[in-house]
Amino acid sequence: MSRFPTPLDCVQNIASYQPGKPIEELARELSLDPETIVKLASNENPLGCSELVAQEVSRELSEVARYPDGGGYILKNRLSSKLGIPLDSLILGNGSNDILEMAAIAFLDHDRSAIYSEFCFVVNKLATQTRAAEGIEVRSMSYGHDLERMYDAIRDDTRIIFISNPNNPTGTFIPPTEILRFIESVPEHILVILDEAYYEYLPENLQSDSVNWIKRFPNLLVTRTFSKIYGLASFRVGYGMANPSLAEVLNRVRQPFNVNSYGLAAAAAALSDDAFVRASVQANNIGMRQLVSVAEKLELAYIPSHGNFLTIEFKQAGIEVYTKLLERGIIVRPLGGYGLPYHLRVSVGLESENERLCVALESLINSLAD
Repeated sequence: MSRFPTPLDCVQNIASYQPGKPIEELARELSLDPETIVKLASNENPLGCSELVAQEVSRELSEVARYPDGGGYILKNRLSSKLGIPLDSLILGNGSNDILEMAAIAFLDHDRSAIYSEFCFVVNKLATQTRAAEGIEVRSMSYGHDLERMYDAIRDDTRIIFISNPNNPTGTFIPPTEILRFIESVPEHILVILDEAYYEYLPENLQSDSVNWIKRFPNLLVTRTFSKIYGLASFRVGYGMANPSLAEVLNRVRQPFNVNSYGLAAAAAALSDDAFVRASVQANNIGMRQLVSVAEKLELAYIPSHGNFLTIEFKQAGIEVYTKLLERGIIVRPLGGYGLPYHLRVSVGLESENERLCVALESLINSLAD
């Protein structure tokens, strides 16, 4: 029998992250034409990305043998100009989850704890577990964060509180006034991480003033991503905003060249195309109405969402419905691993993709009811 070094207990207890099933994998499994498969599993932008991105990325091909700019100067400059914050308040990551992990490395160990909500983004738990820290999971309120319970869960050894707003995978939302009141109440020695991956999908009247909050609260880290509304999921680019002193700490543990040249170029170009962002919001609003409409027509409960996805509850086990949809060439996301065995998360797609899902769900639910 082959042997290898025994990993740490905290690593042995980690369940591997399960991403949404790729189109190519389903095509192989069921001998389907990839062109006929609809993927609504990973909260991707169905419009793709801005046309400006391809132009910038193509220029990087001539420099493929060179390392990326480790400081991300051009992207940071464009973010600084757009957001109105100094360069030294920015942290770049290989996706925003990279920045969550940097925070865990910098502030957690086996003598410390982190607080997160039930049904929260899974990386909050994973980042805590990998540091052998104790995760304090706080019971949700209507599938979302209960900030009062989260505050009451604070212990002497607590060093991080994770909040995702809007939350993935439930789509729940906390008004900015409540978020601000919570941050004001948290002791200064505890890092509050506000994950705003779906921020751009919110109407302006619901968007927080987190850019200015970081100037007021040295213990606040705000993370955002280019994977969602900007449509750059494959490039893996995220960013964090924080007080310069906190940003400097996180940059100490950041991996060298953690964002590749293509991602840096793509993200910088994407920031210039506000029209694409507006078109993406409009398409998402139309698609969300389609998904909500079919759920209500079929009398299926759903969690009102502020992201680019809708989480629907089924009377049958979610995995059963998920499997039946796979057979019809439609990929959605089962949520059993999140403790929601009767729910599926459905990403908003193009109108035609949403319609195909709606027709399939209606046929499937009716057949299961017979």
